[in-house]
Amino acid sequence: MTSERTVEQIDGEEQTLTLRGFDADDAWWLGCHLRDRAARESAPIAIDIQRAGTTLFQTLLPGATLDNLNWTRRKIAIALRFERSSYALNLWFRTRENMFERFGLDRATHMDAGGAVPIRIRGTGVIGAVAISGLAQEVDHQYAVDALAALRAHQDARGAA
Repeated sequence: MTSERTVEQIDGEEQTLTLRGFDADDAWWLGCHLRDRAARESAPIAIDIQRAGTTLFQTLLPGATLDNLNWTRRKIAIALRFERSSYALNLWFRTRENMFERFGLDRATHMDAGGAVPIRIRGTGVIGAVAISGLAQEVDHQYAVDALAALRAHQDARGAA
């Protein structure tokens, strides 16, 4: 990515990613889609997909470490807390002082670095998140966004209810 987007652009993009539903099969499809892309691109990333506090898919590609999984956990925690991507929160927090303190957040459990995107279900709202860690935050974020867009297209093509 050559230029940083605005919080408003990111928030708007997230709203277009609302899914028809999300079950374990969708998580598997999403995770495999992400893993296949990362393997093709030799991206050393961790992938973490959670729904309602349950890990549905998690993997490390060559070059990623347990530390990357720790980052995905912290990114997911902040994305779920605010129901916004961790990248949008990173940009938003930069424009304000002491946001972690104001919200009582601990950096050991929450991280406002890009890479976690909430999973939204039409008529329900946020039910989980997908997170990537291992690349620049903008790239981590885009991996998650691209994969959710692909899942949405996949659901539309199969006529998911």
